[in-house]
Amino acid sequence: MTDPEAYERGFARLSAHTVGPLLDRASVPTGPAERRAGVRVLDAGCGSGVVTAGALARGARVTAFDADAAMAGLAARRHPEAEVVVAALPSLPFRDGTFDAVAGNFIINHAPDTAAALLELRRVARPGAGVALTWWEPSEMTATGVIAAAVEAAGHPFAFPPRPLAAAADPGRFATLMRRAGFTGVAVDTLRWRHPFDPDAWLADVVAAGGPRFGPIAAQPAAVQARIRAAYHHLAAPYILDGFPVTAHLAHATTP
Repeated sequence: MTDPEAYERGFARLSAHTVGPLLDRASVPTGPAERRAGVRVLDAGCGSGVVTAGALARGARVTAFDADAAMAGLAARRHPEAEVVVAALPSLPFRDGTFDAVAGNFIINHAPDTAAALLELRRVARPGAGVALTWWEPSEMTATGVIAAAVEAAGHPFAFPPRPLAAAADPGRFATLMRRAGFTGVAVDTLRWRHPFDPDAWLADVVAAGGPRFGPIAAQPAAVQARIRAAYHHLAAPYILDGFPVTAHLAHATTP
């Protein structure tokens, strides 16, 4: 990421919608303090720390990692109670069976090797641990779809990189991968919500955050950026009142 704080203002607020269901499905406990005490949670691909914040609020002991050093640094500053490290799937610096729960909010869709990433998450989870992972439904990701469509309307000034999870994004296929990795009780929920947004701020924060898909907008000539902005505002206008419709999948399972 180019600007972690722009990511926090934009994508992190979008992804925060799934934190509660994600932690529930990972079996991160709520309720009496004695039930919550000592539960070790791994926030996989923590970003700015929205899942870390949710797990800490439940009284868990949180370890978090992100592949981006600047992003991990922001999460560490935001949440000094957590242990935050720089690491990336599919090779994590944790011992076998370390965690009571593993929660990955929109990280599995970035892992270069989905199957290897799932095996690694299983390795670091103790027997009986809950594991929950979310990813976007690309066909119903309006919040970024309008920006991608605006880039196309501007004449394809740059190519979008391939999506690592594309071959396994279907819930059934992803569930099969989880079973092959050795997880049990695999199921996939579908979550839908409306994301309120300020049109100018959303585009500015997505571009400033960087990343391979939309970061290149900032490097385009001024005239191209103006065409992208104009097309984006036209495409986003129908969603301003009710917010972007967004869909994500939430896979959850248990380690044997």
